[in-house]
Amino acid sequence: MEIRINGKAADITADSEKTVGEVMAGLEVWIAESGHRLSGLAINGKHIDSSSLEEAFSKEISSVKTLDINTSSIADLSAQSLLRLIDDINEFETLDFAKRAAFFDNWKESAEACFAAEQAQDLYLLYVNTFTGQGVNCEGLRSITEERLREINTPSAELAAIQSLINEICSRLADISLDIQTGKDGRAAQTIQVFTALTEKIFRIFRQLDAQGYFPADEEKPAYTLIADFNAYVKELLEAYEKHDSVLVGDLAEYEIAPRLQEMYDTIEKFSCEKAASRG
Repeated sequence: MEIRINGKAADITADSEKTVGEVMAGLEVWIAESGHRLSGLAINGKHIDSSSLEEAFSKEISSVKTLDINTSSIADLSAQSLLRLIDDINEFETLDFAKRAAFFDNWKESAEACFAAEQAQDLYLLYVNTFTGQGVNCEGLRSITEERLREINTPSAELAAIQSLINEICSRLADISLDIQTGKDGRAAQTIQVFTALTEKIFRIFRQLDAQGYFPADEEKPAYTLIADFNAYVKELLEAYEKHDSVLVGDLAEYEIAPRLQEMYDTIEKFSCEKAASRG
């Protein structure tokens, strides 16, 4: 049996596997770890659709001459899913109140909804809330979705675009203790909110850069160490903030969090720019 992945012969030989399903089970982990998902399957040149998948998986490999496996990257699948979600918003906006409940019942079973629930649960919950009349409006949801799409399609540019915001939030972190002590609780709360949103965005972009091959698999990733170290201090900061310990909040924010946030951003941004330039 010849196994081809995306049209190229794969150096894979069945060992103890007896059926196509057993072969696919062995390949599933490898495909997932490479940042891909199965998107198509053909046996002896015949395309296998979802209705015939069970029968195909039960085939003995002795009866199979060629097994063609097609995969799509998570980045491509994510981008396609986001575009469909934007289409869903557009359709939802045209519906009257009576039809929106039925729309939601159908939507939550859709491929894009299931994919979002698996890959971006926070975004999925935003859609659930909006489509059930409890969340942000459609315009706001569309803007959030378009931002996520940019993070996938142009991660380096999206990272570079927040540089001034990073500089500003680092400055505000240094002032947060004074804000708390002088009764500027609203500004302090806003600083924490913006800080949280920016760090989440950096993490999302870093995961995209990594998944899209900006960081070679055999190369050390200093950003991983920086992120792990940073997360430990963030947890401590949020705990201190919840306890209204302004002294500890101030010390952590100014001397630990702000410099680490800047270093983490600079490291990821520098590397992404170099890789983007090398890719043209």
